[in-house]
Amino acid sequence: MSSPATAPPAPNNLKRIVAASLIGTTIEWYDFFLYGSAAALVFNRLFFPDSDPLVGTLLSFLTYAVGFAARPLGALVFGHYGDRIGRKKLLVLSLLMMGGATFAIGLLPTHATIGTAAPVLLTVLRLVQGFALGGEWGGAVLLVSEHGDARRRGFWASWPQTGAPAGQLLATGVLSLLTAVLSDSAFNSWGWRIPFLLSGVLVMVGLWIRLSVDESPVFKQALAQAQTRKTQAEPLPLVSVLRHHWRDVLIAMGARMAENISYYVITAFILVYATTSAGVSEQSALNAVLIASAVHFAVIPAWGALSDRIGRRPVYLLGAAGVGLWMFPFFVLIDSGDFGSLLLAVTVGLVLHGAMYAPQAAFFSEMFATRMRYSGASIGAQFASVAAGAPAPLIATALLSEYDSSTPVSLYVIAAAVLTLIAVGVAKETRHRDLTDVMSCHDHEAGDGEEPEGGVSREPGARTM
Repeated sequence: MSSPATAPPAPNNLKRIVAASLIGTTIEWYDFFLYGSAAALVFNRLFFPDSDPLVGTLLSFLTYAVGFAARPLGALVFGHYGDRIGRKKLLVLSLLMMGGATFAIGLLPTHATIGTAAPVLLTVLRLVQGFALGGEWGGAVLLVSEHGDARRRGFWASWPQTGAPAGQLLATGVLSLLTAVLSDSAFNSWGWRIPFLLSGVLVMVGLWIRLSVDESPVFKQALAQAQTRKTQAEPLPLVSVLRHHWRDVLIAMGARMAENISYYVITAFILVYATTSAGVSEQSALNAVLIASAVHFAVIPAWGALSDRIGRRPVYLLGAAGVGLWMFPFFVLIDSGDFGSLLLAVTVGLVLHGAMYAPQAAFFSEMFATRMRYSGASIGAQFASVAAGAPAPLIATALLSEYDSSTPVSLYVIAAAVLTLIAVGVAKETRHRDLTDVMSCHDHEAGDGEEPEGGVSREPGARTM
């Protein structure tokens, strides 16, 4: 008999679950990326005006990195309670926290009005954003993974991943529109606030959809079985993760190096590099990221579907190797100053990034046992973000400032790609894993085996809760 993790759900119910995860994740990434784009374009002037332009950009990106520093804490707190009381409640809370912080940034006085208190308040709100996002990702991908058909888990779980390019697309699109229709003085004075204030409307829509979906059936089954055995939920999922899944956490962290660093170099740092070193206008840089993000959104489900056919590891390895090899051509194309070359550079980079990002949701979900899956997936993903995505624009900008060349930046991304190739290379294939399994995928000897006859996603020796 198929387990709840392997039995195909009702199509309409699954689509509703995917929609709830996708729209919430899109809104949260919209909020997060909006800050990144604003940090590159206007925050250096509005909140750090006493610095020279490049130093102001560095300080602006430093507050950007602070949001990443809060993500591991969010992963710990949301993961702990998500493994105890369920995925849905925590996803509603993360959405409210992120939207509230973003809306507040839109109302924040600048340095010219309240002095040094302005960057301090900006940093506090960025911390709230990071804390919320640290809990969002794990819950969103698990809600889909634990509802979805095991045979197509890579495809369905990749849809919440499209929330990142969708959020980037939305944030960049709004900023691009405003910079096109407003003068520089109007945008710097009040226009930059509009995208942040729009977050309040988006959150209400996302909240309405998220409240309408059901809790994960895999989690409900695990909770019911624990209650039947008269046992309590994991008192400290973090302890269980580090005890039983420490190898999986390290693999997840390594897998995120190239994925995270390359993404922020391609989408955030490019706004600095293209406008200051390649002589490209802000509008052209924003438009290139906008179009490339649309392509990125489209290819992620395709990469996820491919991971269902050939495995998570081959697709992930292809993306890591591709991003590393693309870095030198990437900057050569941007240096041409031609919009078509700039667009090609960003688009190819994001397509290759998608090969890592698409299978990541299913890959990380399949590594961890049900009662510690929220904690494990979130910790592995978000702790890596501190070393990877958080300092990426900052390091890239500093390297550019120090060496006045893109070569060190390319080598930086290549080094990250090597780390990811090693991490994913030593991992076991997970695509046939039963999500009701209480064991780590690395506890099984047959992690790379063929799918059992009949398509039931259970590896030899697997046990259910």
